Amino acid sequence: MTGRQLQRRPGYEIDVDKVLRACAKHDVAVEINAHPWRLDLDWRWHQAALEFGCMMSINPDAHSIAELDHMHWGVEMARKGAVPADRVLNAMPLVDITRYLRQRRRAFARAA
Repeated sequence: MTGRQLQRRPGYEIDVDKVLRACAKHDVAVEINAHPWRLDLDWRWHQAALEFGCMMSINPDAHSIAELDHMHWGVEMARKGAVPADRVLNAMPLVDITRYLRQRRRAFARAA
């Protein structure tokens, strides 16, 4: 979300609170980027995201097959931020993900 690269550059100066509120309002999942140089959204924002009603999604940010192993860093970040598994899209059972996506599709169809 912020574009930070740990030990390389700080994140962009954005209003994270405002972005999280917009994600919740529009039912957009917030990414937890699991790349070891990113680890973004920072775990200190996870509780705010949850309080606003955001769903999360852990992304290994893999650019090669070997980098799929980055996923464990994202899981650790989610745990550190106390994100329950039922609020992480790609930790949900398939039936729940399907239900969630159908509900979103219906909501977008009504809004169009």
